[in-house]
Amino acid sequence: MKTVKPRGVAALVPALALVLGLLAGVAWTPGRGAQGDTPAATKPAARAWPDRTLSILVTFPPGGGTDLLARKLGERLAVKLGVPVVVENRPGASGNIGARAAAEAVPDGNTLLMVNSSFAINPGVYRELPFDPKRDFAPVINVAFVPSAIVVPASSTWRTLADMIDAGRLGEAGVAYASCGNGTPQHLAGEMLHLAGVSLRHVPYKGCGPALTDAVAGQVPVAVVTASSAAPFIRAGSLRALAITAPARSALMPGVPTVAEQGFPGYALNQWHGLLAPARTPPERVRVLRDALAGIVADPAMQEQLRQLGFDPTASTSEAFRALVHADIDRYGALTAQLGLRAD
Repeated sequence: MKTVKPRGVAALVPALALVLGLLAGVAWTPGRGAQGDTPAATKPAARAWPDRTLSILVTFPPGGGTDLLARKLGERLAVKLGVPVVVENRPGASGNIGARAAAEAVPDGNTLLMVNSSFAINPGVYRELPFDPKRDFAPVINVAFVPSAIVVPASSTWRTLADMIDAGRLGEAGVAYASCGNGTPQHLAGEMLHLAGVSLRHVPYKGCGPALTDAVAGQVPVAVVTASSAAPFIRAGSLRALAITAPARSALMPGVPTVAEQGFPGYALNQWHGLLAPARTPPERVRVLRDALAGIVADPAMQEQLRQLGFDPTASTSEAFRALVHADIDRYGALTAQLGLRAD
């Protein structure tokens, strides 16, 4: 008869551990000990998005209004989201270089594009674009409007828009007006008056700064520039504003009437500034970005800073901004076609 020897306590340890492990939800691997989930308290928690640096691409050089606005928003956004925010300038081709970079970026919410109304004008003045302005972007938020101003040198005898219009009727060539460049909102603001019957002749400059310099010096009789860039010269007494192109008067210069108030009902051109994300960015991340930026713009201190810089702050929904961008692409496309404007 075969005798079965007692196995001893040591021999029972693996079996006992297996039973206890199953009861506790832990797997046992012979020779390795208990294997299982690390207790939650000792596991490092994964950081929720955003979890790394965000980039804001700006389609204009450093120092301009759009760049300055992006940097102010970026500073506040970094604090609000707890991650670094870097502003990268990608100027060139009227903003198309920066827009292409954003369109081709990974759609993870970590890349934003800061644009203004030129983004909606470009499809009408460029025969081909390396992106689709409607399909390749997810609008996030419109953060500010900037009206344009029609200004004259302080020495000018023109006090109202009517004075300028009357002067245009006297000359065959029309009144020469400076703008911030071909295809800019300021160019279109002047051409909208021209289509309404005002005798004007466009003189494009490479930016609002050079146009203002010549207007102050009297080299051009009138200039259409951003109200924010003209404001210091108006305060200094070297320029005088005849009209604002926006649909309503600007808080920056409330005493200056709109073009519509001066005999052109329905006339309105207001330059907007906003942020886009690449298409297919997750909607929940677009929502996080929009809500964070809306909170920043709603802050009274931030609003005062923006107004001092000539911006009229706003905080649209993503849906409203999408509607605005798409409507302006269509509107400016029809206008540039009517004028025969081309940049290429």
